[in-house]
Amino acid sequence: MKIVTLYTKKGCHLCEAVEKTIAQIARRKRFHFNRRDICEDAGDFERYQHDIPVILVDGNEIARHHLAADELIRALG
Repeated sequence: MKIVTLYTKKGCHLCEAVEKTIAQIARRKRFHFNRRDICEDAGDFERYQHDIPVILVDGNEIARHHLAADELIRALG
């Protein structure tokens, strides 16, 4: 099963919109969802502090800042 990872942090409005898109797709496609708060890991914070949300599927980045439903559907195959 595919793994969708969202790098986020509290108060990120773009992240909230992306998470809603992910939830919509979760109703149609099966995958594991992993939410990572960049404030909880120094490496994540260093890498993504200016770029959240960042979305990965199976470790491969598919989008930053915005996510269209069709992008995620395509990445999930």
